Amino acid sequence: ASVSEPAQKCCTENIQPFLTSILEELMGPVSSGFMEVRSLFDKEVNEIIQDFQKTNDMTRLKENMDQLMALPFNSVKMEPCYLKVNLLQELLQDLKSRFKVFHIDFVIQRTQNFMQELMENAVYTFEQLFSPSCQADSAKVATTIEKVKLRVLK
Repeated sequence: ASVSEPAQKCCTENIQPFLTSILEELMGPVSSGFMEVRSLFDKEVNEIIQDFQKTNDMTRLKENMDQLMALPFNSVKMEPCYLKVNLLQELLQDLKSRFKVFHIDFVIQRTQNFMQELMENAVYTFEQLFSPSCQADSAKVATTIEKVKLRVLK
């Protein structure tokens, strides 16, 4: 009871007025990283479509789908996504001194983990939606892939 009132006053005067601007500043790199994940997924699926349109090879399509499923664990391809979030390092340094924010690396790592999880969910959903269509007429496969991609990106 003796701490509650001074703590609320401190939060109201010294922290709350800055929360909106802090969140906006932090969301820039986070949003950029998640947009990069979306862009990478889109690019990879477009490459699958283009390859299938050239080859019309169902075996190669299966290989490309397997590579897509491994995408969240491909550190080289995911690296540009992760780098976008590394900008948080600078932003959080300022917060660290002003608000005693600790474990900056943990915040960045968790954000990158969420990005990987988002990619895992995207490729899994893509596979689940596309698998039943895989047996369809090969002339419609590219169109089906595009439709499933757009559904996942929604």
